[in-house]
Amino acid sequence: MMMCRCGFYTNATYLRQGFPGVGLRHGSFNFVHTTFDGHSMFTRSLLATLRRSEHFPAYSAGRQSAGRYRTFLNLFRNPRPTSQPLPTLSDNNLFHPFSKSPFPAVRARGEAIQSLALCPVCTSDPKHAGEVPSRVKYECPDCGWPTHCSEEHWRVDEEHEKYCSRLREVNEDEHDLRRGRKMREFQLPGPQAYEEAISFANWDLFWYTRGFPSMDTERSRRHASKLLTYPLTIGSVLHQNSGLTLNNRRVTLQGSRSLAALRTTLHVPPGAPDTEEAGAAKPQIRVFILGARAESSLPPHVWEQLCMLFPSCHFHLLFIGPQVSLPKPADEAVTKDTGLSASSTMEQRREYKESPSLYVPNIYEPPTPKPIVRLKRTRSSVQLYGFPSYTVPYTPQLTITGIQANYSEVHQHFEESFDPYADVFFLFSPGFGFPSMTSVSELDGTPLLQINSPIEWGPAIPALLETRCSVIVTGFSPADMERDVRSLENAPNVAGEFEWVINPGVNAFGSEKWEVADFDPRVMVKANWGLWAIRGRGRQIWKGDGNQFSSSW
Repeated sequence: MMMCRCGFYTNATYLRQGFPGVGLRHGSFNFVHTTFDGHSMFTRSLLATLRRSEHFPAYSAGRQSAGRYRTFLNLFRNPRPTSQPLPTLSDNNLFHPFSKSPFPAVRARGEAIQSLALCPVCTSDPKHAGEVPSRVKYECPDCGWPTHCSEEHWRVDEEHEKYCSRLREVNEDEHDLRRGRKMREFQLPGPQAYEEAISFANWDLFWYTRGFPSMDTERSRRHASKLLTYPLTIGSVLHQNSGLTLNNRRVTLQGSRSLAALRTTLHVPPGAPDTEEAGAAKPQIRVFILGARAESSLPPHVWEQLCMLFPSCHFHLLFIGPQVSLPKPADEAVTKDTGLSASSTMEQRREYKESPSLYVPNIYEPPTPKPIVRLKRTRSSVQLYGFPSYTVPYTPQLTITGIQANYSEVHQHFEESFDPYADVFFLFSPGFGFPSMTSVSELDGTPLLQINSPIEWGPAIPALLETRCSVIVTGFSPADMERDVRSLENAPNVAGEFEWVINPGVNAFGSEKWEVADFDPRVMVKANWGLWAIRGRGRQIWKGDGNQFSSSW
């Protein structure tokens, strides 16, 4: 230990303690030099040696950010100007009527609503019975949405006050996302330390135990929960610290066996380090996300958060559905593929080169989604599956595959390889109980439910039950969940062929942001609001002499 004339100790203990002017500041060293004799020269030489030493690898990175901190010598200097652009709108100027929004996409959405939505007073008031309902044109001054055909109808509508505040909340959220501020809530943390447990009780405890930036406002909570609801819904169900347990009656006895089988692969034995090296001998965990839409367009680094919940696992996410987002076509020439591959690639290239519209309405049957970013290791999988598809090995722990086809068309590629210990199905708001747009009953001509439609979920659900793997389903509202559950009771080859894994209930990691329907602003839902799960029914086999031979778990 050495002490300079000024009385500052320069030993390693004080360097570790981080005393003002002496210690470590986020990888950079800020020291006070107040002597002018040989001791100070020795101190400077020692510090220079420490800075070049391999014991302080963060020093170089710290020098780049040293300007953000005020040291003793630059205490009275002017701070360096920041190069970040200022937001377009201030915090107290987020509300704008759609037609007067500074953002073209918001104005385009307002025009789409005016072309789709009907005035609620015209459709419900008996005085207007027999008349053609008018489209909404008048924008509510309180929420900014086009809600009625005229100001007169807006004034007489007493129901509008019940949901006006929610519409204003969504209005401000849309402007906040586009105003150009730094989105701290989208700064995702890195790998979890081995000795730090993660809580899945609710969003707040999860963000705290995972080291997310503080969610200081309700708006930040809504943004972050909408981004993370899909990977966290999967992780919260599969993790051993899940809030879905036998004690709270969310998980059934059969469900506890199914989840225990998955968790033997997802986690390491008690006491063993849950690290990437520990998963070298583990099988790959395949997560089939069927009917994928918006979740297939999430950036891969968002899905990587799922891998950080299970450090020793290798996940293979398979997005399967007719509305799966595919990568942008490569700039170079079309690769030597089959005729199907070339034609599909050229079609994607043609669609991408067309000028995209500012806003696509979220109507009942959405169009083909926009292409996603093509990563460096993205490769085509058309020859493997026979449909427009891609595969990208994003990290050693995460592989993503997208297949733009109905699951019943590609089930044959997987049916011989399913394992309840390593495979699981997720269906995010599949709409089992909604009427089909393409299939009708042969008896009376009424639309079939989607779970009964031969070109939608009809052949897919029985195939999933035969695998004996867990099928986890979400719903965007209590009515949506009830509609889907009731549709199972009369579905052919489904009714009586399944058993419950997770009882229907609220999903702790559903999105907290309201999603408004363009065809009717009164319709508002939250993505993944609720959750339930089933699996194929087990069979008990008996010997001829009456003794039980075996029973499935």
